[in-house]
Amino acid sequence: MGELIFIGLGLYDEKDISVKGVEEARKADKIYSEFYTSSLAGSTLKDIEDQIGREVKELTREHVEGKALPLKDALDGERVAFLTAGDPMAATTHIDLRMRAIKEGITTSIVHSSSIFSAAPSLLGVQHYKFGRTVTLPYFGDDRDYPPSPYKNINENRERGLHTLVLLDINSEKEEYMSVSEGLIALMKLEDRLKEDVISDDTLIAGLARVGSSSPEIKANTPKNLLDHDFGPGLHCMVVFGDLHFMEIDSLIKVADAPEKIRKQYG
Repeated sequence: MGELIFIGLGLYDEKDISVKGVEEARKADKIYSEFYTSSLAGSTLKDIEDQIGREVKELTREHVEGKALPLKDALDGERVAFLTAGDPMAATTHIDLRMRAIKEGITTSIVHSSSIFSAAPSLLGVQHYKFGRTVTLPYFGDDRDYPPSPYKNINENRERGLHTLVLLDINSEKEEYMSVSEGLIALMKLEDRLKEDVISDDTLIAGLARVGSSSPEIKANTPKNLLDHDFGPGLHCMVVFGDLHFMEIDSLIKVADAPEKIRKQYG
């Protein structure tokens, strides 16, 4: 029986992988990667191969979730490395793949890396433990068919005073990445439809771009004031805030250019 090693690539480019991650990848018989759950905006597959010094084969969703190529090779006795953006176990599809491997008797291990779940609060200077359930915004289709769950989950978090990390959709095949503006429009359309006063003119939201790079862009303001802000290239995400501690307010004003009026609104 072989082995399946999940290796996190980190947030932005090929330099974010840990020394341990590089060492484990180099010892593998085969190295796979996937970039449909997330991607590294600051590097290409060739950059990653150069960093590791080995060939890396990119897999599609069907190769991972359907054919499960990493499992097949491990069952054949090979040592397989599976590279993913961020931390490997942040995506449910990777947890499922690991559980399937364990069920088959395959030895698994994880080389952790930086993740948007910890980096976004750190960059904004807000408290990690005050975040509720994370939501993902898919590309907006027909208003009637668009799922209300992201909006409902943000509402539940805010009722508990918690912040919400909002991940924005990607289409790896078309290399399309949802922007902060597109995410805001989706939330405002949901507000127009559901009318529960979750996304109002006064709601404080932060947009973040290229987290993990040397030049991230972050800005906190109301939806209408964020719509026209140029966040530059992706990947983008957002944070919708709940209750704010005075230290969080200070940080958002100083590092995310939030308006001074939030001292009265949230203080």
